[in-house]
Amino acid sequence: MSQEKLAREIVQGVGGESNVVSLVHCATRLRFTLKDNAKADKAALEKTDGIITVKESGGQFQVVVGNKVPEVYAAIGEVSGILNESKNGENSKDKASAGKKGFGAVIDVISSIFAPLLGVMAGAGILKGLLLIADNFGWLPKTSSTYIILFGAADSLFYFLPVLLAVTTARKFGGNIFTAMTIAGALLLPSVTALNGAETDVTFFGIPVVMMSYSSTVIPIILAVIVMSKLEKFFNRVIHESVKNFLTPMISLAVMVPLTLLVFGPFGVYVGNGIADALLAAFSFSPLIAGAILGAGWQLLVIFGVHWGLVPVFINNIAVYGRDGIKPAATASVFAQTGAAFGVMLKTKNKKLKTLAGSATLSAVFGITEPAVYGVTLPLKRPFIAGIIGGAVGGAIIGQGGTQAFASGAPGLLTLPIFYGPGGQGFPALIIGIVASFVISATLTYIMGFKDPVEESEEDKAKSDTSASGKNATTPASSVAPATASAAGSIGETALSPLSGTVIPLADVPDPAFAAEAMGKGVAIEPSVGRVVAPFDGTVTVAFKKKHALAVVSDTGAEILVHVGVDTVKLDGEHFTSHIQEGDRVKAGQLLLEFDIEKIRAAGYPTVTPVIVTNTFDYADVLPLQQGEVQAGDELLETIPGHDADGDGGSKQSA
Repeated sequence: MSQEKLAREIVQGVGGESNVVSLVHCATRLRFTLKDNAKADKAALEKTDGIITVKESGGQFQVVVGNKVPEVYAAIGEVSGILNESKNGENSKDKASAGKKGFGAVIDVISSIFAPLLGVMAGAGILKGLLLIADNFGWLPKTSSTYIILFGAADSLFYFLPVLLAVTTARKFGGNIFTAMTIAGALLLPSVTALNGAETDVTFFGIPVVMMSYSSTVIPIILAVIVMSKLEKFFNRVIHESVKNFLTPMISLAVMVPLTLLVFGPFGVYVGNGIADALLAAFSFSPLIAGAILGAGWQLLVIFGVHWGLVPVFINNIAVYGRDGIKPAATASVFAQTGAAFGVMLKTKNKKLKTLAGSATLSAVFGITEPAVYGVTLPLKRPFIAGIIGGAVGGAIIGQGGTQAFASGAPGLLTLPIFYGPGGQGFPALIIGIVASFVISATLTYIMGFKDPVEESEEDKAKSDTSASGKNATTPASSVAPATASAAGSIGETALSPLSGTVIPLADVPDPAFAAEAMGKGVAIEPSVGRVVAPFDGTVTVAFKKKHALAVVSDTGAEILVHVGVDTVKLDGEHFTSHIQEGDRVKAGQLLLEFDIEKIRAAGYPTVTPVIVTNTFDYADVLPLQQGEVQAGDELLETIPGHDADGDGGSKQSA
């Protein structure tokens, strides 16, 4: 598919050009801020050739397209007006209030500001790392003019980072880009920076000014431009049309530069240093444990889009201390998922999956893990878990070895030079850590196995036979289930629908954990009646205090989770009435929970309800038995017995 055609389909899939507030991109994702996410056709986009997956995270509608994202981004600019500055200005008033609240809004702001810089930041970081290596080995001394020129090319981005952040922040908040750049330039002006080392007191109309170095800083200019953008809108409303084009910038500069030096600068530097010191303290307390946690959890943070919260910390550490000891452990997570994808490539007998895993491994080696995670390891589940384990081991080694990052850049094979500092201290631990994470993840993936699509045709036949016999039987499922026990000890069972409504695939649930089947297989139901009943005879194992979810285990071992709505935990139990407690015995069809559909929707939360078999791994498969409309008490899910211990997906039959 041509990039132009793909761009047109993406624009149509996100609800059209008129539904787009803003668009930025990072290394692999197009990050849309939409006026109304409900207008986007997520299911259609995910089926489009050239799109790996679609995520909704941090208030953004993210279309993952992989390494070709710059070309697709440019093509969107050619086929639409989405990238026009005029459009961004028109929609700027909506950007800060596009339906995002709390932490999601913070993540949206951070990602929008930093994402456009990641490519050049990685390139500059690699060059800087290579120069450090060249100096350490005596190939190119620091005193040579060649080194100075090349180092200037590498270090310019980091020194003038406030100017670049002024541009991206102004775009995000609809401010005047040139005014924002001028404010940042004032912070770096030689005559102003010279005041930092002046022996005399620095004042502004008698008010003491705490001078600091603002080169490479992050938080001060972001705060300044956000406030500047708000002031501009106010001045443009109250100043006459004939003079506002020059009076508004004049007032903005006269107010914001002193205000930044007096308030935002010191505050931002202190806050950034405080966060950095807290994280560094965690690494100082136990670098092994801290490294293991970051190595295991980095890809989870990436999946939910919250890793952006740490990006300013990494950059701030390099700006303030000249190095960062937190980011290196994240490199283990990248190579761990790479190893897991490589293990899938070695293990699978399915040609299509082998090709996909191979190409995903190659991309992941260079730091682009989305194709590996979303296309290979996460859908297969066990390889993703193997990657988490491998990342924990590698992160622990890197953390304990004291590896430091001396420049910014996405973790990957090409960016390894950014971790090579004076004397190479900590660099061997990095190499050992990423090798360990790769090898451990690949090995565990191969040993633990996964459900290989190569046996799909044989399994489908077995499933069809089992499903047909289950559907034609007139005896209740609970009475016939023990007769289907397998060699592995799992028992087939039919679960009844706990709700009335419309059955939809889990992939359409606007929550990545459910959509990726990370919690287990099942279906989702858009409820028409606010009642949840027991899916079989069993015991309530989980009854959340906030009443939005519950779990029941059957007498034969099937575990069903019913999660009413998405993010409804934030309602703190409002609009829910629970009729059970943990440990209660329940009968099939017994009322467990009631909820007010309209009030939950009015509060802004989707009511689509995942119904999940949380112990999916105990079975060969979990089959949906209904499509379209379903009534509470109808047969909904069937667990297929015969899951084998080695995880290759084959169905073992006892003699």
